[in-house]
Amino acid sequence: MQVFFQTLIGGLSLGAVYALVAMGFSLVYRTMGLVNFAHGDVVMIGAYVASTFYMSAKLPFALAIVAAIVVTGLIGVIIERVLRPLENKDFDLMLIGTIGFGIVLEAVATLIWGATGRAVPSPVPAAPLDIFGIRVRTYNLVVLAIAALAMVALVLFLQRTKRGAAMQAVAMDYEAATAVGIHVGRSNALSFSIGAGLAALGGGLVGPLLYVNASMGGSLGIKGFAAAILGGFGSIPGAILGGLAIGVLDSFSAGHFQGYSDLVTFLVFTVIIMVRPTGVFGERTVNRA
Repeated sequence: MQVFFQTLIGGLSLGAVYALVAMGFSLVYRTMGLVNFAHGDVVMIGAYVASTFYMSAKLPFALAIVAAIVVTGLIGVIIERVLRPLENKDFDLMLIGTIGFGIVLEAVATLIWGATGRAVPSPVPAAPLDIFGIRVRTYNLVVLAIAALAMVALVLFLQRTKRGAAMQAVAMDYEAATAVGIHVGRSNALSFSIGAGLAALGGGLVGPLLYVNASMGGSLGIKGFAAAILGGFGSIPGAILGGLAIGVLDSFSAGHFQGYSDLVTFLVFTVIIMVRPTGVFGERTVNRA
């Protein structure tokens, strides 16, 4: 039972990172109807930038993550600005453009930080906590707490602020939003920026859990993408639920199947999607969300 709960908490902390990545995917899709295939590599850049400020510049871990969010937020704005002329004109080129940006980001990371990668020390050196006889890694709880705050903040932003309402309006009806004076370009840029910031937060948090390298964006991007699909692509609550589910499934499959954990995770994911193709919170018709 102790091993079960330890594996569960470890899976939830990793799942919280997947949820942050999935929320970034879903946010851009809701606003522009576009899957940002560079998103996983933005996560990787966030992990590298946060680890650099933390390990080399000796900034506190929290400030290092804030710096990473600022850097990747700017990257998100640049991606949206380059793709903006293609919006509502050539959707295929926009998709190819995001793939191209991902390749460029991975190449840039290799040039700056090299191909060997780095291990990031935990910012919480405290011994594991003993909760009812279950030893829990303190940093796992930190990840869960920070990710939960970010999720709540995003939901409140979308539901309680004018900018969030404008993004919701663009998501529901692009032409109507334009007709009432909403600046769609700014809304899309903000969406990309927030999505990239969530990616940086996830990348910064996952650094002490995984080995940071230039290819990590592929794995995190695929699992975040799978989490978004599992929850219902474009749904923020679905992204959260899907991320936690993928994380827990990944953790338990790693404990029981070792080298075949990814295979088991995606086999289970495939079965679920075959039963529920639209995801948990998905709709049967997909509009420009």
